[in-house]
Amino acid sequence: MNLSFAAPWFLLLLLLLPCFVWCKVHTKHFYFPKTEWISTHIPLFSLNLWLKIILFALMVIALAEPYLYDPSSNSSKRGRDLALVLDASGSMAQSGFHTKDRFKNRYDASIELAKDFVKKRLDDNIAVVVFGTFAYTASPLTYDLEGVSYLLDMSSVGVAGESTAIGDALMQALHTLSFGEAENKVIVLLTDGHHNAGSISPRQAVEKAKEAGIKIYTIGIGEKHEYDAALMETIASETGAKSYAATNAEGLAKIYEQIENLEPSAIRSENYLNRNALAFYPMTLAALLLLGWILAQRGMLTPGKYKEAA
Repeated sequence: MNLSFAAPWFLLLLLLLPCFVWCKVHTKHFYFPKTEWISTHIPLFSLNLWLKIILFALMVIALAEPYLYDPSSNSSKRGRDLALVLDASGSMAQSGFHTKDRFKNRYDASIELAKDFVKKRLDDNIAVVVFGTFAYTASPLTYDLEGVSYLLDMSSVGVAGESTAIGDALMQALHTLSFGEAENKVIVLLTDGHHNAGSISPRQAVEKAKEAGIKIYTIGIGEKHEYDAALMETIASETGAKSYAATNAEGLAKIYEQIENLEPSAIRSENYLNRNALAFYPMTLAALLLLGWILAQRGMLTPGKYKEAA
């Protein structure tokens, strides 16, 4: 069993622990006629001080949501092989797709959202295919998600030509996925145009995908008259996937969320991780210590108190 945290950034609060000892507090001045009346204990060894430190540490750990997971299940079951197929044809240079940044073109907005999507694929083998007049593999299948994000930034509109070769793009994605060993394989195709280039038809690519049992999710960018919506629907339905339409960047972000829910990364599944939450334990211990401290401060834990009252 391995230990991890769902919200590890809360652990930074533990850096404040030295303040319990070294940070200055507001003090009051008292005058005593005899110095022997003054306590000479060292604050560092004060029980109250250490109780405060322990309570604070326990509450921070609880906020970080610790959990145990079984790494042995990870070796027997991996995520899926997933290929992002991104249209980089000339039409993707149109601006106005991002409502908050009208100067950002369709391609840059789609790359930004694709990177956010990739970051969540924690246990998937990711590949990226970029296409225009021709198609090429920008990133082979890899678990290096940071490397995929870097390669996404390296591509640009027109890098593969101005036309739209959807058939070639899908066939290139199928070829790239053939090097993977995962049982589940998925293609996410994003385009804003009509198939008008290449030597392979979308129909041929779809037939190959069906033979391999690979789903193809399709996303049309822009208004429906700008891309071949009927073709997108056909590709998705024949491979057992879904087709989506995004008129703006916000809509595209929601589509990626829907695909994430339909095709979740396996390591993010509690059933796959055999995840066991532990936040209850430090929170319970902190509550018991706090209760004991309060009772002790009120003298309710002093044995002789009740004898005197009797």
